Amino acid sequence: MNLLRGILSSLLLVLNTIAVCVPLYLLGAARLLLPTRARSPLTRRMDRLIDFWVGNNRKSFSLLGLTSIELTWEGDETLSDDLWYLVVCNHQSWTDIVILQNILWQRVPPIKFFTKRQLIWVPFLGLAMWFLDFPYVRRMSREQIAADPALAELDRQATLKSCEKFREHPSTVLNFPEGTRFTAAKHQNQIARFRNLLNPKIGGLTYVSDGLRNQLHKLLDITIVYLGPTPTFWDLLQGLCPKVQILVQCRDLPESLLEELTLKERRERLGIWIEDIWRDKDQRLQRDAEPYSAQTRIEQPG
Repeated sequence: MNLLRGILSSLLLVLNTIAVCVPLYLLGAARLLLPTRARSPLTRRMDRLIDFWVGNNRKSFSLLGLTSIELTWEGDETLSDDLWYLVVCNHQSWTDIVILQNILWQRVPPIKFFTKRQLIWVPFLGLAMWFLDFPYVRRMSREQIAADPALAELDRQATLKSCEKFREHPSTVLNFPEGTRFTAAKHQNQIARFRNLLNPKIGGLTYVSDGLRNQLHKLLDITIVYLGPTPTFWDLLQGLCPKVQILVQCRDLPESLLEELTLKERRERLGIWIEDIWRDKDQRLQRDAEPYSAQTRIEQPG
């Protein structure tokens, strides 16, 4: 039964992706021919296609009963798709992205996130993300950067270039500060400051908060707890992720980050703030599957 459900949900996902990518490619190609100032309306239409894709995925997930989401909000729930947002979240699986798209659908502009350059070769999705201005980064090791410091500048320039495009229309930028999916082995290999999280890296966050500092409305701090083993994406498609607990904390950006700062100053101030957020998140994860508050409500996808 689980295998059949996985095959059916995969088929629906592929068909939905193809149906969206065809008009997306056409709009993306047309946008390349326009001057920069005339591209924003087409970009908004392309973002609407993401909403269409996510909405269809929600319907298929609901139809097949793939998962149940317990969602808790803390802070302002009055979000808008006409404003700019920064999202940070703990990272355990590719399932995280699908879950985040699900809960933020039509509440904020479609999510854009940092992704490895190798993923541009993924059929359909790779080129689609490139047209949609997702920041493609190289994820180089410290040893590589030490051998050639100029490599570090490449990711910075890619992020700033994406931020320039994000400034043209309301956007939601997702960043996983851990930089990679959490595993016990990775946690053990770090000099970890947290019990349930990897140490946060704030390079990408620094560039985004600098590039969009005059436009960012809120930071959405999201904590995902899977009740049971961390599911793979295939587990989700088979319905083997029965319940997910999610806490969304809507935070104002500190006034100190809205000032004109050097990148070093911004990194230092942002690092202190994210460290506090990560400490709080770690404590919540330690409580594991306990309900967060009376605000918790069950949300079925779709």
